[in-house]
Amino acid sequence: MSFHPVMSYGAEHHQSVRALLEEGPPFAFTPERRATLEEICRRYPPERRRSAVLPALYLAQEQQGYITANVARHVAEAIGITPAQVEDVVSYYTMFFTRPVGKYVLQVCRTLACALGGAERVVEELSAKLGIEPGQTDASGDFTLVEVECLGACDRAPVVMVNTDWHECLKPGDAAKLVDELRARGTAALTGCHLKRE
Repeated sequence: MSFHPVMSYGAEHHQSVRALLEEGPPFAFTPERRATLEEICRRYPPERRRSAVLPALYLAQEQQGYITANVARHVAEAIGITPAQVEDVVSYYTMFFTRPVGKYVLQVCRTLACALGGAERVVEELSAKLGIEPGQTDASGDFTLVEVECLGACDRAPVVMVNTDWHECLKPGDAAKLVDELRARGTAALTGCHLKRE
C-alpha cells in the first residue's frame, strides 16, 4: 500500500512513447515573439543558439496552445537544429502539449505534501465542477485538468499550476470557487507564488 498516487504518463496530453506529431496548422512566430526569441538567443554564444530550444518551445506553445510538426519545424529553423531534435525535447518534457488544451490548464500536484493536504479531493472537486476527468478538456474548451508530479511548492500544498501561474494552499472546498473565479476574473483570481509576494 502506498500513499503515492499512480500517475498515468502518456494517457493524457503528453506522449511518453515517441509518436509523430500531428501536422497542425501553418505556424510562424508573431513578430513580437520572434523578437523575444532573438533576445533570448543573444544570451548564448552564437554556436550555442540551440540552447534556446526550451524558451522557443514555450513561446510557440504560448502562441498556439500546443506543439505540432509545423511548430517543431519552425522552432528548428529559428534556432538552427533539426525538427527531430525539437521533437525529442517535446517528447521528453511533460510541460509541452501535443494536442489542443483549454484556455486554462489546471495542473494539480499529487505528490506527498499535496496528497496529504487533500490534492486527491481537489481533483475530485474540479472534476465534478467541470464535468471531466483528469486528462480531459471541458465542453466549453476553457479548462483542461491534469494531474502532475511535484511542482516544488510543498510548503504551500495543495498547489495548482494554472498555465504558467500558481494557486497555492487550495482547500478541496474552494476548488469549485477557483473555477468560478477564473471564469469571472481570469488569472487575477490566482494567488501566485508566495515568493513573488514576499
